[in-house]
Amino acid sequence: MKRGKRYLEAAKAIDRAVVYDPQEAVSLAKKAAVAKFDETIEAHIRTGCDGRHAEQQIRGAVVLPHGTGKTVRVLVFAKGTKLDEAQAAGADFVGGEELIPRIQNEGWLDFDVVVATPDMMGVVGRLGRVLGPKGLMPNPKAGTVTMDVAKAIADIKAGKIEYRLDKSNIIHVPIGKASFTEEQLADNFQTLMGAINKAKPSSLKGQYIKSISLASTMGPGVKVNVMKVTQ
Repeated sequence: MKRGKRYLEAAKAIDRAVVYDPQEAVSLAKKAAVAKFDETIEAHIRTGCDGRHAEQQIRGAVVLPHGTGKTVRVLVFAKGTKLDEAQAAGADFVGGEELIPRIQNEGWLDFDVVVATPDMMGVVGRLGRVLGPKGLMPNPKAGTVTMDVAKAIADIKAGKIEYRLDKSNIIHVPIGKASFTEEQLADNFQTLMGAINKAKPSSLKGQYIKSISLASTMGPGVKVNVMKVTQ
C-alpha cells in the first residue's frame, strides 16, 4: 500500500519496536493525525478471549468523560408515554412498527444508535438481519434495551460507547478526536480500559489483554504498554 508524505513523516516519530506508556502513546497518536480533517483516535485491543464461547463474548458500554467528539443520532423504538419521554430527552427519531418497512425496504439507516423498550423488542427483532451486521441491534448489556429511555439517550449523547469483540477477538473503539487535548484523550482511554478490565471473563485462562495500539484514522499505530493499563 502506497503511503503519502504526511503519513511517512508522522510515522518517523513512532518506533514500531517500542511499547509506550499510555500518556506517551496518546501524545504520539495525536501528533500523527496529520490529515486535513479531524481524525478519530481509536484503541485496538487484542484479547486472549475466544468469542466462540458465549461466556467469553465481551460486550458492554462505558460513558467516556469527554465524549467522542461525534454527534450521535439516536433512534428510539417505543410506544405510549415512552415515545414522548424519548422525544423530550432529545432522541433524533422515535417510532414503532411503522419504521420497520422504512428500514427494511427503503434502506433508511440515518442513525448511529438504536434504543428500544423491552416491549418493543419483538418488533425490533424483525430487523435483525439489517441491524445485526451493522452492530446496531439494541442489547441489554449495552444499556440500549431499557424502560429508562431518557437516561439511555442522555448517556449516549454524553459520549457513551459500546465495546465488543470482533471475529478476531479484538475490540475496536474510538476514544476521541485528534482535536482533543492529550489529557482528554488519556482520560477517555483510562476510563475505557477500566471498563474492559472489569469485563474480564471469569472462565478465561491465560492472558486477557494481549496487545493494545492507538491510531488515528489515517495515521500509524502506536503500541501501548499493556502492563501499565491492566494492573
